[in-house]
Amino acid sequence: MATPKEVRKRIRSVKNISQITRALEAVSASRVRRAQARVLATRAYAAKALEILLNLQNAMKGTSHPMLTERTPVNKVMVVLITSERGLAGAYNTNVLRVAERFEDRVGKPIQWVAIGKKGRDTLIRSGANVVAEFSDLPPEPTIGDILPVAKLAIDAFLSGEVDEVFIAYTDFINMLAQRPTVVGWLPLTTHAEARSIAGDLLKEMPHLSEGARDYEFEPNAAAVLDEIVPRFTQLQLFQALLESQASEHAARMAAMRNATDNANSLVQDLTLEYNKARQASITSEILDIVGGANALQQAIDAMADDIVQAAQ
Repeated sequence: MATPKEVRKRIRSVKNISQITRALEAVSASRVRRAQARVLATRAYAAKALEILLNLQNAMKGTSHPMLTERTPVNKVMVVLITSERGLAGAYNTNVLRVAERFEDRVGKPIQWVAIGKKGRDTLIRSGANVVAEFSDLPPEPTIGDILPVAKLAIDAFLSGEVDEVFIAYTDFINMLAQRPTVVGWLPLTTHAEARSIAGDLLKEMPHLSEGARDYEFEPNAAAVLDEIVPRFTQLQLFQALLESQASEHAARMAAMRNATDNANSLVQDLTLEYNKARQASITSEILDIVGGANALQQAIDAMADDIVQAAQ
């Protein structure tokens, strides 16, 4: 059984940890509100932009844009993996990494990885994955300009033929208690029919195409309009995925730190009870020692008295 001094040290350590987890929970609670507001403010626009591009790609059979054209066969794939810079976020990073690994297993083709966030980068490097680029230390509230280097890298690799498809593995923000890791097709901006047939349950649902034929009028011409909007809408999809991931990260960290704080408080109560028991046992032992010593002393005195009485007789 631990001594009272050892139990006191454990109680002090657990209380210090609970102060840290409580502070991290407060920071995440503050950040998740802003992140959630940013996600909700851009989600509808990003979804509608993707829907428009898919409808354009479906309607313009005679006019093709390289970023709207599927390639067959698909020989090389790139995956942009979005994770956090730091840990202490529960299963947030583990879940998205597990989904990305399952997607890699099902695709069965060489994959080039682009890591956004140190946690994903470190895991990929340890597993021996082909990490072609990594981007870390993004601002707490990134703008679309902060992800332009990532978008340029992926777009250049796709247009040059270095890869035939590009996907984004990230975490969708559902609400404060639920976040869903998923993979979304990014380049080309199509439905990714082949990948969906292989790993359908891992891929995010794409917007439904409009039924019936649609006629689009372009000014000055279709090529000029597509060259302008397609790259921008492509960057927007990556930016939206990053916002979703950041909101999910803060929500997951807030929940994890709340659970850690509650567990620390429960552990302090258990340790306090153990400390009281140990202290009580120590006091009882000391009392028994005193009583035993007093009894031995009394017996010695009685024996000495008897000796004196016998000597006097």
